Amino acid sequence: MSNSLPLNLKHALPRGSALVCTAAVGGLIFVASAALARPAEPIDGFRHKIAHSIAKCRGGSSPAVLVTIHNVKNSSGTVRVQSYRGIKQEWLKKGKWINRIELPATAGSMTVCMPIPVSGAYGIAVRHDVNGNGKTEFSKDGGAMSNNPSFNIFNLGKPSYKKTRFQVGSGVQKISINMRYM
Repeated sequence: MSNSLPLNLKHALPRGSALVCTAAVGGLIFVASAALARPAEPIDGFRHKIAHSIAKCRGGSSPAVLVTIHNVKNSSGTVRVQSYRGIKQEWLKKGKWINRIELPATAGSMTVCMPIPVSGAYGIAVRHDVNGNGKTEFSKDGGAMSNNPSFNIFNLGKPSYKKTRFQVGSGVQKISINMRYM
């Protein structure tokens, strides 16, 4: 009998679920109990770079966030919008973003539709890379997050997930974010 499993259990069960394996004469028996109070884990993982499409927010039949970004300093460089699950283990952690949309900056206000895999608690982070070099330069670039928490040099621009998370249901959730520059 092979030791490898016929399916990837990492994505078969929600995070926090218990998995018990018992050997039986004909093979393996799996018993799973899901933690129902916890939001479901996106089944397709992290780091999805997606193209912007405002149409994904028009129907309202799938979870999405319609993000209006105010106070964009100028039309140079790029604006990056990233979605995270609203939990401590993932908020602003390297490689733990779910979806990323990058688009040319537009001075004033911009509206972005961010698809979300499933209903639950999420946070949105926005960065304006003013010169488009792909590097974070605190003296030039702007930043913002869902719920517009205060941030400064003392918390390194990383407010708690508790201050930035919001709920997304089965449709489109509208939020407004205000860009900040040093």
